[in-house]
Amino acid sequence: MRRGLKKLGQDISAARRRRRVSVALMAERAFISRNTLSRVEKGDAGVSMGIYASVLFVLGMADRLGDLADAASDQIGLSLEEERLPRRIRTPRAKSSGADHGT
Repeated sequence: MRRGLKKLGQDISAARRRRRVSVALMAERAFISRNTLSRVEKGDAGVSMGIYASVLFVLGMADRLGDLADAASDQIGLSLEEERLPRRIRTPRAKSSGADHGT
């Protein structure tokens, strides 16, 4: 987890610098303090996901948030789901009426 957050923070920092946005301006646009932005760019796990989302939104990268836990790319979940699929599917038998029993 820490490695992923650290990379996310580094990527956010690089994106901000590529856009030539100062720390002060970025913090202002994201409605956070400069200290919090510094923590984001370090990948601090104590910063809420909402703050990370705000920063990504300011950078124009918020659309990527929807892909973080995309079910279609969850290989472990897909494998487990496939294991639980029935080997064979039986069709239900038609119910017979009472007249067929000779009554």
